[in-house]
Amino acid sequence: MDEILKEQIEDTIASVMHPAIDLSLTTLGIVKDIKIVDNKVNVTFAFPFPNIPIADQLINSIKTPVTNLGAEFSYQVVVMTEEERQRFLELEASAWKGL
Repeated sequence: MDEILKEQIEDTIASVMHPAIDLSLTTLGIVKDIKIVDNKVNVTFAFPFPNIPIADQLINSIKTPVTNLGAEFSYQVVVMTEEERQRFLELEASAWKGL
């Protein structure tokens, strides 16, 4: 994969906003890691709690623009560490806009 497309994918992922919090998924720590190899993009999502109700919506908000750029998309889900969760909850409280 060329550097321009890799940059486009990274910029696209970085710009995806949370639907209820006025911050990006990357800023919130929900997008924890991105690996791009050839035409495959693998994203690690870290959620503050297991089984959050909008997990599929958040995953699809990254999947759709990535596949629209012509890349293959895969992902895994982990639960945030206690430190990551505290940071997320602080950011959520400061930027909450509601659904």
